[in-house]
Amino acid sequence: MKQILVPALLFLLAACGAQPAPQFFGASRSEITLEGIDFVVFRKEDRAEVIRMGYLTLAERAPVPRLMEEAVRRTTGCTPVPGSMVTGLPGDTGEARFRLDC
Repeated sequence: MKQILVPALLFLLAACGAQPAPQFFGASRSEITLEGIDFVVFRKEDRAEVIRMGYLTLAERAPVPRLMEEAVRRTTGCTPVPGSMVTGLPGDTGEARFRLDC
């Protein structure tokens, strides 16, 4: 039973993809690739959440905050408010949230 359950569970988790935080349920979803890095952007009113897809080494993560801001700009048509970028952990390049100036 365990031999069947574990692979099935892993398959279901892999199929989930990017999911928004609860505050962004019902948000519009956009996908964009910048400099070879895939991002999913969720926009709800004057806020946006960006999720970086895929694995990057530590050295490859340096441009990600700049690219997250650009992903928001291009997909929403709004300007991220300067200094509004918030991450779950300091320096996290996997997920960020922005306030928007539209």
